[in-house]
Amino acid sequence: MTDIVTLQHASGWGVGDLFFFVDFLRDNRRDGFNDTDYYGELYANFSLGKISGKPVGFGPVKDIGLLAGINKGGDPKVLKYLPGVRLSWDAPGFQFLNTDFTAYIDRSEGVAKGGAPAESDSYMIDVNWAYPFAIGKQRFSIEGHTEYIGKRSNEFGTPVSAWILSQPQFRWDLGNALYEKPDKLFVGIEYQYWRNKLGDKNTTESRPQILAVWRF
Repeated sequence: MTDIVTLQHASGWGVGDLFFFVDFLRDNRRDGFNDTDYYGELYANFSLGKISGKPVGFGPVKDIGLLAGINKGGDPKVLKYLPGVRLSWDAPGFQFLNTDFTAYIDRSEGVAKGGAPAESDSYMIDVNWAYPFAIGKQRFSIEGHTEYIGKRSNEFGTPVSAWILSQPQFRWDLGNALYEKPDKLFVGIEYQYWRNKLGDKNTTESRPQILAVWRF
């Protein structure tokens, strides 16, 4: 079993929006993997609509953004840069619905410095969303993301398979239900599906996870 505590931030700003998270991990086995570790991702989106002060969308696309991302892991000494483009969709009922297209540029330290094998560069396509809704006085949301990262090879020339990672969440606004204080305390479930986990074509993970969220 692995315990995960996540610090997550999402905000809008004058020229776009910012999202990041850091996972702090600890498992119950001393095997050199996730004994204690961290992994984080940060994405800064620069909205062309906000920058220009004019609509830049077309059809169902309400905005286009320039995206700058970074992924970093502790023990494996992994570092990825993800520059790209974001399409923000005009989807009724959604708080947001985006499709991101980025490069996946590896600058990891590699085996020689005690990390996971460095990899060649690839690309990522990610769909991320939040869909809030209410049933009577109860407030819920379905949110999360699904990413596809293309195949590549590691520093030993071994193929690294393309993977699909999907992490949808179902949240119930418990703070609103119990204390009439919405958007503070949520409980629910996250389902994680990871095909070709970490690029291993023989490993597919599928598991539900209990979710509790406190919003500052």
